Amino acid sequence: MTHLDLWHEGGPVFWVIVFTGLASVAVFLERLLHLRRARIHYADFLEGVFNILAKGNVREAQALCDEAPGPVAHLMRMAITNRDEPREVLRQVLDNAGHAEISRMERRLGVLATIVQIAPLLGLLGSLLGVLETVLVLRSQAPLVQSVDVTGGLVRALIASIAGLMVAVPAHAMFNLLAIRIDRIVLDMEQASSDILSFMGRRTVSGGLPERPQGG
Repeated sequence: MTHLDLWHEGGPVFWVIVFTGLASVAVFLERLLHLRRARIHYADFLEGVFNILAKGNVREAQALCDEAPGPVAHLMRMAITNRDEPREVLRQVLDNAGHAEISRMERRLGVLATIVQIAPLLGLLGSLLGVLETVLVLRSQAPLVQSVDVTGGLVRALIASIAGLMVAVPAHAMFNLLAIRIDRIVLDMEQASSDILSFMGRRTVSGGLPERPQGG
């Protein structure tokens, strides 16, 4: 039996499993590219912004944050925008912005998680349908049953089970890989928030940050 024969013998459930597999790959690649753009060397980025702010160039610092990708740059932008707020208010602003960024990074991960769960179930469904088909053939053609009459259902049952696992296992690995990358970015965000609050606190005490421009 060739690969084309396997595709032909798979049945409708097999094609549903194939579709979920393609969807999992599409979600993984899209999220992977997004997360790769989102993670920057935050320490160097913050050092550059802090140096600019220390010189009083608020607009230049804001422009640098707007140009840089990723959640850390957004946190720094929010901190600059709310630089005149008390420390606790600024902390809450950063927390809210951080939660929003995490939600943005986790977008569509639910699709992968769902595929991990339903792909084996679809394989089981395809297997049961294949076995049912075999039983019906046996009942309708007994006692004159030939092997060719029953192998079709059994083949579909096996193909569905194998396809379900072949989709679920890689999807589970892809989900975990994305989750690990998100966790690393979240750690960067937490450390960046701490550094931002520390810097803003020092500048507030020393009066180093200029007042917010009127109308800005």
